[in-house]
Amino acid sequence: MTDTVPTLATSLEAEHRELDQLLGRFLAATTAGDVEAAGAALKEFDEILRSHTRREEERLYGKPVGRKLVPSQDEAAETPWRELLLEHVQIREVSGMMRRLLEEKRDPAAARALCGNLASRWEAHTAREEQDVFPLFGQEVDDQRA
Repeated sequence: MTDTVPTLATSLEAEHRELDQLLGRFLAATTAGDVEAAGAALKEFDEILRSHTRREEERLYGKPVGRKLVPSQDEAAETPWRELLLEHVQIREVSGMMRRLLEEKRDPAAARALCGNLASRWEAHTAREEQDVFPLFGQEVDDQRA
């Protein structure tokens, strides 16, 4: 029996599913009125999200020229990934706002109100990555998981 080494794409897809489950746990906990469980799920989601998007940015997208996400009017887009990188920033911002609402204000209703925004952004973003980006990396080994 041979051990299979995960590819970068399959590893990142697995993290997408893990993050989906954590967001589901957050929603279930807020529905049940369990502020502690909601906070724990959202904290874990936010921490894994930040690690995951940092890894994607380093391994898949590289760094934008001049560390800018939005090009000036004079410059052409330095990378075809600019929109996906901007989505990472937006998704992290919404997740961070939700986490602050729970941790600092103890307001699960306000955090849950933002969840639809986060979920729709996250779903559209991961679908684009999995359909358009991950196939380009084929069988590249995930050396951080191997």
